[in-house]
Amino acid sequence: MSQAKASKMRRGLKNRHLQMIALGGAIGTGLFYGSASTIALAGPSVMLAYLLGGIVIFFIMRMLGEMAVDEPVSGSFSYYASKYWGSFPGFMSGWNYWFNYVIVSMAELTAVGIYMNFWLPDLPQWVSALVCLIVITAANFINVRMYGEMEFWMALIKITAILMMIVLGLYLLFGGNMSFPENVSNLWSHGGFLPNGWWGLGLSLTVVMFSFGGIELIGITAGEADDPDRTIPQAINGVIVRILLFYVGTMAVLMALWPWNEVGMEASPFVQIFSNVGIPAAAHILNFVVLTAAISVYNSAIYSNSRMLYGLAADDDAPTFLAKISGRGVPVNGILVSSGITLLVVVLNYMFPGHVFMYFISIATAAAVVDWIVICITHLKFKEYCRREGKETKFKAILHPWTNYLCLAFLLGVVFMMTQIPDMQLAVIITPLWLFALWLGYKYKNR
Repeated sequence: MSQAKASKMRRGLKNRHLQMIALGGAIGTGLFYGSASTIALAGPSVMLAYLLGGIVIFFIMRMLGEMAVDEPVSGSFSYYASKYWGSFPGFMSGWNYWFNYVIVSMAELTAVGIYMNFWLPDLPQWVSALVCLIVITAANFINVRMYGEMEFWMALIKITAILMMIVLGLYLLFGGNMSFPENVSNLWSHGGFLPNGWWGLGLSLTVVMFSFGGIELIGITAGEADDPDRTIPQAINGVIVRILLFYVGTMAVLMALWPWNEVGMEASPFVQIFSNVGIPAAAHILNFVVLTAAISVYNSAIYSNSRMLYGLAADDDAPTFLAKISGRGVPVNGILVSSGITLLVVVLNYMFPGHVFMYFISIATAAAVVDWIVICITHLKFKEYCRREGKETKFKAILHPWTNYLCLAFLLGVVFMMTQIPDMQLAVIITPLWLFALWLGYKYKNR
């Protein structure tokens, strides 16, 4: 992508926007509803799963950050893969990222309909999904600052809810009507810290890594961030602290309060804590928070997909009309295409009722793993380029190249674990077929 093309994007994202985008990217609906399933797989050792997964993601984000600070452009790792690895890796990773977020946005759009049914059971799910799609698409047309403001406030709601859950959980542990310190023994009393062994811990990593999908959005914002030399490192360096606080901290409080095999049995763990404190509207509070989380993810999906299509079109890897920029600096056609395709979710939910969510999650996890592998390998190529050119970078990755190889081995292990979970096996089969289809598309483009 030429700098002339890249300069058409407006730098409108402030430091507070990037901080909240980074936070929001690390916190999804999985923490509110999906935590019960990860706890069932790993027991108290799910804290270790989140810690291990979080460290790997932090290493990968530092790799992306080194490249993004050195050359802040829209299109992010697709652009870097094209420049430092080769034209096909750039083509493949860009379209794979777009596909990943289309799948995620379809899942979240479906979730919006489900959450609205909690309050309005007679409202058709497709109506809620359609209204959300129109409103968020229209907001993204205004300018990048509007996206940043929406994401700032929606991420703030998610973070406030989690902090309240941790604070109220600690109140129950130390000052409430529960017996401290006996209840803390829940962390090791019911089958030990690893009740399902290391195998259970390994299986839980597949769901844990889905929770971290989207955190690489920080790199996508580089082309529109004010002062990227300062704001991107700040946002990335805070990732590990947030993972420790929001994921590991929340899991520790939950499993100290109840035996791990009882967490989420009666209701969402979030509702359990609020109900025990005596807040009768716990279910309504949770529903508002997860609805906000779903809309937040959809908002980020429309933003990131439109920028990725813009980057691909600027590199001639997508139709040129997708590089069209409005007078406000917004890639309008990329937004329209990405938003329009998610309408297919209505048809998919009609055809596969009750199953579409798990399929979406598993395919999104596999696609995210592909993107993270591309970042690790591209960074190795980038460092080779820097060494040849005698170039120094401002924001260095940690322990290169050993962390690159460590992360690659870890991600391949996640793929293997996905083959051991029946609901995720379809994604492992689909992914190579999808990559082969992209290779055919690449060959057709270069005929």
